[in-house]
Amino acid sequence: MAFLIKSMIGNPLSGIGLGGGGDKEEEATPSDPAKAAGMTREEYEEYQKQLVEEKMERDADFLHKKAERATLRVCLRDKYRLPKSEQDENMIEMAGDDVDVPEELLKMVDEDATEEEGKDSLMGQIQNLQNMDMDQLKEKASATVTELKSKAEEKCSVM
Repeated sequence: MAFLIKSMIGNPLSGIGLGGGGDKEEEATPSDPAKAAGMTREEYEEYQKQLVEEKMERDADFLHKKAERATLRVCLRDKYRLPKSEQDENMIEMAGDDVDVPEELLKMVDEDATEEEGKDSLMGQIQNLQNMDMDQLKEKASATVTELKSKAEEKCSVM
């Protein structure tokens, strides 16, 4: 019971602030961040500069990668005659003129282009015909002809 009364009333001199209680809290939390990190002021400033430089370098690398991807998208849009994207063009302008598409991606695009050219050419179509089964083609053709004859006989009374 005595504890309850003491906690409610408290120490009558603690609220006056005669310099006895406030100093302990200030020592526990130093105002200088260098002291909080356990470094001298010069070390802390150098550390902060290093952090800022690393962040700028990461941001520049990220921007360059985004510009490379935008360049690839522009190439693909040109290839397939798709509408241009203003966002990609802006990204390339922000990165500057030194943006190139990575070689691996260019190789992949070139391989796809040669495959498509091969399929589109007359020789590619002839090769596809050679790969087909001729007996199966004859069966399909004869089935189609007989189906057309039967439909024509149903519709035309002369036949």
